[in-house]
Amino acid sequence: MRHVVVMVATSYPRFAGDGVGSFMEPIAKGIAARGHEVHLVAPWHPAITRGKVDEGVHFHFFKYAPVSALNVFGYAGGLRRDTALRGAAWAAAPLAMSAGMFKAWRVATKRRATVMHGHWVVPGGVLAAMAAAGRPLIVSLHGSDVFVAERHRLVGRAAAAVFRRARWVTACSDDLRDRAIALGARTEHIETLPYGVDTNRFRPDAEARRQVRANLALGDAPVIFAAGRLVSKKGFEVLIDAAGRLQARLPGVRVLIAGEGDLRASLERAAAATGGAVSLLGNQSQDEIARLAAAADAIAVPSVHDEAGNVDGLPNVALEALASGTPVVATRVGGLPQVIRDGHDGRLVPERDAAALADALGELLEDRDAARAIGAAARERVMRDFSWARVAERFEIAYDRITS
Repeated sequence: MRHVVVMVATSYPRFAGDGVGSFMEPIAKGIAARGHEVHLVAPWHPAITRGKVDEGVHFHFFKYAPVSALNVFGYAGGLRRDTALRGAAWAAAPLAMSAGMFKAWRVATKRRATVMHGHWVVPGGVLAAMAAAGRPLIVSLHGSDVFVAERHRLVGRAAAAVFRRARWVTACSDDLRDRAIALGARTEHIETLPYGVDTNRFRPDAEARRQVRANLALGDAPVIFAAGRLVSKKGFEVLIDAAGRLQARLPGVRVLIAGEGDLRASLERAAAATGGAVSLLGNQSQDEIARLAAAADAIAVPSVHDEAGNVDGLPNVALEALASGTPVVATRVGGLPQVIRDGHDGRLVPERDAAALADALGELLEDRDAARAIGAAARERVMRDFSWARVAERFEIAYDRITS
């Protein structure tokens, strides 16, 4: 069955290689590649350089802010350190919700949509539900939306109303699925649907490894790589602590962290205390993230529950790391234990345990044969179980289910 899908989201890569909402692009393009008509409705942002259509995905960006200071709706701009909503986000919300609902309704009506697909239960799911006008609704959960609904009573009520309206809900991890059920999602109408990964972009690459190491003057040093927004739930403070512990064991060790965020200044101070072992690289394109992953000897995904209790559903970088064939050390939080089997295709350690993280990374850096075996097993599993094509197929099945 061919569908006309209106996706309502608050983040989507604003330009080629943008890391913000990067998982949204392969979802939308994957569904379009299966022969469906896909229309993406999202807030306008000054960094957007998209045209009207890209590989079958039609873009409909809505403006809502009368002043530039209120352009904080979506694209990770509304959260402060991923633990609280910024004041400007509360101020912009009524304007953005009204503009987004009208745009989504207009696109759905004009294009004769058969499915409304809200990404993030709040606000994407709310907007999609308001604009649906009786059309079947599916909602996909990505992490921060559920956290905000758990912490704010009004947002939680809105999420519960969307769950009652939705015919189907997807969550990227079992942890997120269970938390959504606690908020009101119906057990029989929700499934876990993990993200996929681009295994052509993220792969072992000897030439990229050589070039990156030459460009960054890394030589033959043991290199650990990590990537993500510089916010508490990514656990980079713990990684920097682990790097300091590793220096006595591996004096030349280097830790490279790609990303930007509210904790930049404090992480720079912590990195300086390691005497140059840790480098903050700033924002990097997806292509450069792939090259850095291929250049590293190990990849760390030290996610934690932050001070407010927020945690990633399933960090994109985890699957990207597994696909790169570089051995991964991650924490036992969120969806990470679902995709990493300790000792087989990666290592798992307790969250906020810098000593355990340092030990696991040190073992992989010292035992190269074991590290290569783990990396190879990880890539094999990702290619088998976590392709974006499979994700698109499962969404198609869900669309068929809710429209039949």
